[in-house]
Amino acid sequence: MSEEAKRMVGGAAPAVAKSLSDDRKSTSGSAPTSSAVGKKVIIKSADMKEDMQKEAVDIAIAAFEKNGVEKDVAEHIKKEFDKRHGPTWHCIVGRNFGSYVTHETNHFVYFYLDSKAVLLFKSG
Repeated sequence: MSEEAKRMVGGAAPAVAKSLSDDRKSTSGSAPTSSAVGKKVIIKSADMKEDMQKEAVDIAIAAFEKNGVEKDVAEHIKKEFDKRHGPTWHCIVGRNFGSYVTHETNHFVYFYLDSKAVLLFKSG
């Protein structure tokens, strides 16, 4: 596996803590991104190229339109990223969750789509 970083993410409280040794490019803040007409998109933390971040947001929007259950939304996003970018992607969707994950370099994004948080990362 390539170089890894650990992330701690709080779903309801959007605080993000990075490990002290994490010197990779990471964006966090509350600047909305494009691509979502009528949807409020906020990238909270990312270690991922911008085009892949946009792809993740677009897939998430489509998943929310097709599915009403968060588990099904997460499954749709995960399977789509597995198809497009190879295994092993993991996805967590919801309003209130905490996590502490290890991910491959350049394969992590945490964002809000309206009031739902989406955590997508590759590991394994």
